[in-house]
Amino acid sequence: MLEKTDFSNTASVIISNYNYAAFLREAIESALALDWPDVEVIVVDDGSTDASRDIIRSYGTRVVPVFQENSGQLAAYEAGFALSRGGFIVFLDSDDLLEPQIMREAAAAWYDGVSKVQVQMRVIDRDGRPSGSIFPPFYVVPSPEQVRRWVLSTSAYPTPPGSGNIFSRAMLRKILPARDRFDYAGDSYTLAAAPVLGDVVTIAKPLARYRVHGRNDGAMLEIDPRKFSGELRRAQNRFAYMRRLAEKEGLHAEPLAIHFSLANVPYRVSSFRLNRDQHPVEEDSAWRILRDAFGAAVRPQGLTAGARASILVWSMAVIASPLPLARAFIRWRFVPAARPQFLRKLLRMFRAVR
Repeated sequence: MLEKTDFSNTASVIISNYNYAAFLREAIESALALDWPDVEVIVVDDGSTDASRDIIRSYGTRVVPVFQENSGQLAAYEAGFALSRGGFIVFLDSDDLLEPQIMREAAAAWYDGVSKVQVQMRVIDRDGRPSGSIFPPFYVVPSPEQVRRWVLSTSAYPTPPGSGNIFSRAMLRKILPARDRFDYAGDSYTLAAAPVLGDVVTIAKPLARYRVHGRNDGAMLEIDPRKFSGELRRAQNRFAYMRRLAEKEGLHAEPLAIHFSLANVPYRVSSFRLNRDQHPVEEDSAWRILRDAFGAAVRPQGLTAGARASILVWSMAVIASPLPLARAFIRWRFVPAARPQFLRKLLRMFRAVR
C-alpha cells in the first residue's frame, strides 16, 4: 500500500525540455496557470542549443531552473524529482500543455493507494489548433482492478503519454532514480510501474493537450520503418521491467503477455513488413503474428469490440497485401491525418477512434 498523499500541499510540475524553444513558453505558462493553491514549476533543460535557456531564465524565481548536459528524458525526470517537494507530480513535456483544472479534477478522484490519475489529451497541431482527436478514447473507462489485470495478461492498458498523468510521490520514490536503466524515456518507467505499484484512476476528460508537430518521439507525421522496430524493442524492455516490479509486489505477469497487446500488434506487423532485417521478435512469421493478433483481439484490454476488430482486420490486410499497398495501410494507421474521409467515418462508426 502506498502512503497517504496530502492534497493540501504542493503540486509539482516538472517540465523536461530539449531544443523546444518554440513551445517551451506555452508549456511553462500552462503550468503556472494551474488552479491549485501551491504549484512549483521545475524546468529541466537537457542541454538545449536553441533559445530555451534564455526563455527559462526570463521567468526568474517563478520557476526552478535546472540546466544539465544532454542526458535524456529519464535523467531530466530524475533531476526534477530530486528537487521537487509536491505530494503529486506531473512530468510535462515541453511541447504539451495542461488545462488549469487538471489538479482539482485529480484531487477529487484521489484516495490512499493511488499510483497515478490519468486523463485524456486533446491533440493539437504545431500552432495549437485542435485536430479533433482525443486520446485515449476511453470508450471503456477502466477500474484500477481492470487496469492491473490487463497489464498482467497483455502488458497493455489504455494510457496517455507522460503529460497526461498525475503521479503519486510515494510511487515515484519506489522507481526514481532508476536502478535498472533500459530506456532514455522517463515515461517508459513511470507508465509501466504505475499499475503494479498502486491503483491507476482514470478521468475520461481532456485535461491536457498533446502537440503533434513532426519531432515528437511518439507521434508520426510520416512513416519511418526504423521507428516501428525501435518502439517494439522499447515495449519489450518495458514489459520485462514491469514483470520484475510485479514479482516484487507478489503479482504474476504472464511471460508471453506482450504478444497479446493490441497496442503492440500494429508495431509488430509494421516492423515485420517494412524493416524485417531489424525486426526484434526472433523467428517471427506472418502466421505467428496473425495467431497472436487473434489471441489479442479476444483478451480484454480496454478497447471496444469495433477497435479490436479494426486492428485485427488491418493486421490481416497489411500481412496479405503487396508491399506498396501494405505501406499505404500502415500510413493510414499511424498518421491519422492521412486517412481517407470514408475510413475516418467508418472507424468512428465502429467506435474504433473518437
